[in-house]
Amino acid sequence: MKLSRFSGKSVVLGKIRSLVLAFGLILASSAVFAKDIDISGLRFGQDGNVTRFVLDVSEQAKPGIFLLADPYRVVIDLPEANWHASDKVTAVGAVEGFRHGLFSPGIYRIVLDLNRPATVKKSFHLSPRGGYGHRLVVDLEASSRSHFMAAVRESKKSRPVFAAKETPDVVSPRRRVSGKRVIVIDPGHGGPDPGNLGVIGVHEKVIVLKIARAVRQELEASGRYDVRMTRDRDIFWPVRERFRIARRHGADLFISIHADSISKPNVSGASVYNLSETASDKEAARLAARENKSDVIAGVNLDTADDEVSSILIELAQRETMNFSAQFASILVSELERDVPMLKRGHRFANLGVLKAPDVPSVLLEAGYLTNKQNARFLNSADGQRRIARAVRRAIDRYFEQMVALGR
Repeated sequence: MKLSRFSGKSVVLGKIRSLVLAFGLILASSAVFAKDIDISGLRFGQDGNVTRFVLDVSEQAKPGIFLLADPYRVVIDLPEANWHASDKVTAVGAVEGFRHGLFSPGIYRIVLDLNRPATVKKSFHLSPRGGYGHRLVVDLEASSRSHFMAAVRESKKSRPVFAAKETPDVVSPRRRVSGKRVIVIDPGHGGPDPGNLGVIGVHEKVIVLKIARAVRQELEASGRYDVRMTRDRDIFWPVRERFRIARRHGADLFISIHADSISKPNVSGASVYNLSETASDKEAARLAARENKSDVIAGVNLDTADDEVSSILIELAQRETMNFSAQFASILVSELERDVPMLKRGHRFANLGVLKAPDVPSVLLEAGYLTNKQNARFLNSADGQRRIARAVRRAIDRYFEQMVALGR
């Protein structure tokens, strides 16, 4: 899954902004800068209680490897890489599956999901020979839970940290374009967190980025808004960093775009979510539980995550912001209903981490269900994306017209 405000905002919200620290990328003193590498293949092998993972790489690259528990995972960080390997390779032994993607500028992450505890016995580089090029080899050895947990603690101490590249992805505050409201669009998931796959074989992270770009194009064409995106390529941002990006941009509105999945293939339609500590129904609770696991899926060390914003929300309740969020959500639902397939109850509430900016009205748009073939095709089509974008633009227009009428 972050300052000018509407005029007349409460002093309390201003104090909140001063309390919340800006989220920064961690830089190691022994930073590792490397040019891009190519990953052309991968394979798994098993010998007794040892599972071998091999990557074909274009040159030698020292990995940063660490372990995470509950669920059991091995995380391999490399310098920013170009992935050309097949994603259809079958894992064996202790490895149940794998995910990969750009974790942050300069860091390419591979996450091995384990089906039982296994620690890193050794990792090493093989130089080109015997028809093979450069290879990175990681051997995993079956272990007990207690041994794995000890290895988790040790890997946190010893793993190298790659420094982030200075790229446009590193968001710094920018001056507001005179007279324009700032809208931040957040395409969900990204990088090693692909989101849902669905029945048409296209990952959620790909589809929601297309929708977000369509929304940006529609809003920019109106000439009324200054539009920013949390990501404009296949890269991962932690949940908390997404709304912090919105805050650093001084957003007047934050819209996170996702696409749902469910075991019932006949279910389809969009819905809009507001933040609430109490879910409006079982489906809202299910969705919140899934979306809030994005950081886990991408291999984020949650031991370092702080609850600062959550505690502030609990203490101050951010009532004004939540009221504005609900107001916009209601308008958005009514506009989506004109052109987009909708759930019967389109406005819902859930405890979604990505919506916890204390001073930015925020909604999460679940654009539809990737587990319904017709709905998934609509979301992946240029026409469907345009329809969603037009509805979002109309809703934003109406929302700010109401704000002006209220003197905000």
